[in-house]
Amino acid sequence: MLVALDGFVDAGAAARQAVGSLLEDFEAEEIATFDIDRLLDYRSRRPVMTFNRDAWTGYADPKLALYLLRDGEGTPFLLLNGLEPDREWEAFSQAVIQLVERFSVSLTVGFHGIPMAVPHTRPATVTAHATRAELVSGFTPWMGTVQVPGSAASLLEYRLGEAGHDFIGYAVHVPSYLAQSEYPRAALSVLEYVAGATGLALPTSRLEEAASETDAEIEQQVQASEEVQRVVHNLERQYDDFLASRDLAADLDPLLAGDESQLPTADELGAELERYLAERDRGTEG
Repeated sequence: MLVALDGFVDAGAAARQAVGSLLEDFEAEEIATFDIDRLLDYRSRRPVMTFNRDAWTGYADPKLALYLLRDGEGTPFLLLNGLEPDREWEAFSQAVIQLVERFSVSLTVGFHGIPMAVPHTRPATVTAHATRAELVSGFTPWMGTVQVPGSAASLLEYRLGEAGHDFIGYAVHVPSYLAQSEYPRAALSVLEYVAGATGLALPTSRLEEAASETDAEIEQQVQASEEVQRVVHNLERQYDDFLASRDLAADLDPLLAGDESQLPTADELGAELERYLAERDRGTEG
């Protein structure tokens, strides 16, 4: 079962784009829904309504559901997707555990993007975590012990582990200066990690094409600004030094974007890159 909840951190819209690719390529059959009226704080995340002249004509119903899909080879898998619950996290977790046991789910995989002080010119990396260490034995940790705000997906992983079920989580690292924009390279990485863990044949061609186009656009903007080039170069050096020393030091400073000493400032990023990202979000050519 795959888990992607909208509402927690998702830098680069990594999870949203990955789910979009799945739903675009595979037919999804809804097999269970959650009572979103009990779970959602409407005042913090107001659903969109459409007003036309003198009447309300549309309402975007919020939803959280479990879907059945089949991959490129016909293998069935489940997708839990929709809005992250604002309340009743424990009840939500217990309900999902019941679904896991009812449908004999052998492995649950969650994913999203997180902002990190990494350059876009290096291979995408990931923070992997799981309910059993053996499930992520091939990954090297990027940080030690930290305390962070919780999420419904994180609690679900924790409770599934307590109940004896396997869960793997992938937090794909997205360059902090691209975290607010769609970054297809991160979504592509999400599907590759999920496929590696599950053996599912997942669609990547459209994301690969989008990632190549986006990479070229970003590189064009970088080359147009010496200031941005300097920032990217500094991130590359920091990234390479981190990787070189990670296995030698027992207590390394994390590259989490929350550590402002590791991040490029808005001034360092330069007006050119900021304007490009804003225009790209609006769908203009820039």
